[in-house]
Amino acid sequence: MLIERAYLDLPTGTGAAEDGWPWTVPCVRQLAAEGLAFRAPVTFLVGENGSGKSTLAEALAEGFGLDSYGGSAGYKYASSREASLLGGLLRFDPTREGRRMVRGPRTRRRGFFLRAETALEALNGERSTRRLSQGPDEMSHGESFLLAFRERFAERGLYVMDEPEAALSFSSCLELVGLMDELARIGAQVVCATHSPLLTALPGAEIVEVGEHGMRSVEWAELGLVDHWRRYLNDPRAYLRHVLASG
Repeated sequence: MLIERAYLDLPTGTGAAEDGWPWTVPCVRQLAAEGLAFRAPVTFLVGENGSGKSTLAEALAEGFGLDSYGGSAGYKYASSREASLLGGLLRFDPTREGRRMVRGPRTRRRGFFLRAETALEALNGERSTRRLSQGPDEMSHGESFLLAFRERFAERGLYVMDEPEAALSFSSCLELVGLMDELARIGAQVVCATHSPLLTALPGAEIVEVGEHGMRSVEWAELGLVDHWRRYLNDPRAYLRHVLASG
């Protein structure tokens, strides 16, 4: 692991009591008040749409020096995109292993921020400096994701992912679980915002549930999304009758 805790370095007079976005988001208010501790090499951020999990993921990436649009440490794909308020305020307490990378020059930092909607653009934008073995435009969306995982996620660093399962099949998600486990074993750290019960089942990972309550650590079996998927697969009609006109 590289990071033990993330927190906000707030200017005097600024804090969780501030009005307006992002301070109205419960998980951001908790981050400002308490910080976010990391207890495992892989951390999943899970919550409903609008809960703030992607906001947290983006801020963590920006605070570490990753382009908020997506890309590697030290590489700016969208140079005109300004850092978010949270990204500019975020600071880290590094582990002993991560101290040199986190507290040293940004050129020492390693990692990648992958967000589903911009992954292909970021990958294509970096090919001139760090060429993949195959061009992303020559493959399907899911295949290009897996290529990035295999070839860009291969060294110690911070890897932040925002809903990477969006383009992946069931078997590809399983492969991603294996790659996350490999990253943890080499001393890297992964933070992943996701809706996937498959990804979050990775043994040894910490799951942080994000919602109106703020943030809390939960077990996989306690997740609402796990319960809903289990119930849906067992009896789809019990859910579909509430959304289909034919009821």
